[in-house]
Amino acid sequence: MAKEKKTKELETNIKTDGSIETAVDKEEKNLVTETTKKVSFHNLINEFENDQIKKELPEIYVGDTVKVGVKITEGNKQRVQPYEGVVIAKRHGGLNQTITVRRIFQGIGVERVFMLHSPQVASLKVERRGKVRRAKLFYLRDRVGKATRVKQRFDR
Repeated sequence: MAKEKKTKELETNIKTDGSIETAVDKEEKNLVTETTKKVSFHNLINEFENDQIKKELPEIYVGDTVKVGVKITEGNKQRVQPYEGVVIAKRHGGLNQTITVRRIFQGIGVERVFMLHSPQVASLKVERRGKVRRAKLFYLRDRVGKATRVKQRFDR
C-alpha cells in the first residue's frame, strides 16, 4: 500500500517535472537526512560524555583504601572535605562509574557512593592497596573491629 503511494508520487513528480532525475534526488535527500539525524544525535551524546569524563583518575580496585576529596558548599563558601575508607564495590562503567566507600565513624559503619566523574569529587587518592578475592565486599558490613581489616597488597 505504501509502496503504491510512493510510486504514484514518483510518477506525478516525473510528469510534473519532466525528468526522472529530480524525483530520485528528492528521495535520496530524504533518506540521507533521516540517517544523519540518527547518527548525529548519537555522536553528540558520545562527545558530551567524553568531555565530562575525568582523564586523571588512578586505578581503583575493590579492597583499596582511598581518600576522596568531596566538595561541600555551605552558603556561598566551598571547601573540600576528605572521606577515607575501603572500597567495597565498583559499579557501571564510563561516565556512570561509581564506587562504594565504607568507613567506621564513631563506632558506626558509614557507606557512601561516589560517582567518579562527578564535579562533586574534587580528588581521589589511593592510600593503600587491598588484597581481596571477591568483587564485592559486602560481608564487611557484618564484621566488627579487627575483623574488618583487609590485607595489604604490594605488587600494584
